[in-house]
Amino acid sequence: MRVHGVAVFPADTVYGLACTPDAPEAVDRLYGLKGRVIGKPSAVMFFDLGLALEALPELGESTRAALERVLPGGLTVLVENPAGRFPLASGSDAGTLGLRVPSLSGDLAPLAEVRQPVLQSSANHAGGPDPRRIEDVDGDIRRGVDLVLDAGQLPGTPSTVVDLRAYEERGEWSVIREGAVSFEQLARRLDRPGCDE
Repeated sequence: MRVHGVAVFPADTVYGLACTPDAPEAVDRLYGLKGRVIGKPSAVMFFDLGLALEALPELGESTRAALERVLPGGLTVLVENPAGRFPLASGSDAGTLGLRVPSLSGDLAPLAEVRQPVLQSSANHAGGPDPRRIEDVDGDIRRGVDLVLDAGQLPGTPSTVVDLRAYEERGEWSVIREGAVSFEQLARRLDRPGCDE
């Protein structure tokens, strides 16, 4: 990542592509491998929730508390981005940031040693099936990256995308795409804080 490479890596959902989030040449390579339109937003992944919260000091108290209730896990959370952080990940909407903090257990535990965020997207061609095994990642993508990390078979369900941009002001949230985390699980954590699963 430090030399602007692109990697295939395992997450708690599916295999992803990752690069440093502030290197245009690396982001261009990642998008080129996927066939993704430049300017379409991607998520920024942190491998530790504390580091994510430190990197986004302008998040409001209610939003921070909500993130602590729902992360880490199989979610991509849309949050307000008034400071315009990670602009290459935000695409045409610099005021919004997609945030991802995976749950790292078992074979994924070594990823907790990664202290820098990455821009990430699923390791497939745009619109293609989400890869749950390295063998499911198209050969041209595997050949085009600098590093492939194999953690065996993953769950295979992509992250749920939840919008928390109105949470600070109105306590409102919505699911943009349901995936690894159900609406009901989110409702317990966001509408009724303190309720167990």
